[in-house]
Amino acid sequence: MIFVGIGSNLKSEEGLAPLTNCQKAVDQMISEGIEIVARSPWYETAPVPVSYQPWYVNGVVEIKTPLSAAKILPMLLNIESVMGRVRSESNAARTIDLDLLAYDDECMATVNLILPHPRLHTRLFVLRPLADIAPDWRHPRSGEKLDDMLKKVHKAQEIRKIG
Repeated sequence: MIFVGIGSNLKSEEGLAPLTNCQKAVDQMISEGIEIVARSPWYETAPVPVSYQPWYVNGVVEIKTPLSAAKILPMLLNIESVMGRVRSESNAARTIDLDLLAYDDECMATVNLILPHPRLHTRLFVLRPLADIAPDWRHPRSGEKLDDMLKKVHKAQEIRKIG
């Protein structure tokens, strides 16, 4: 199973709201030949780490593609760029954020890509939507179940399902 995290907390240059940006990112993946196997509900989530940024819209999709992880990453970065993402500082507000969370059971660390995503297990905005579409998924490195990761995640992280 291949999972991509999707998030947005800024309007696009065209004035599109964060939810619309997230939906547009899914459409962009489809137009790149990526099959969407499942999409979680969308959630409004407080920024992590806590800041004065606007809340995010977050979700997770399971995708199917013959592309390797190394080929998916530049495609996701290109979609971000086309959609107006400007990379400034870490954890800055953004029009769109696409993260390759996991690629089957691959565990790897290169200069450009770490799989599974190194903070996946600490972020409710990833774990909750992931549990919606893949409740039996286990972390490839630790073997930990999603339910167990959800129990350990910091309770102060705020999240609301929006659809």
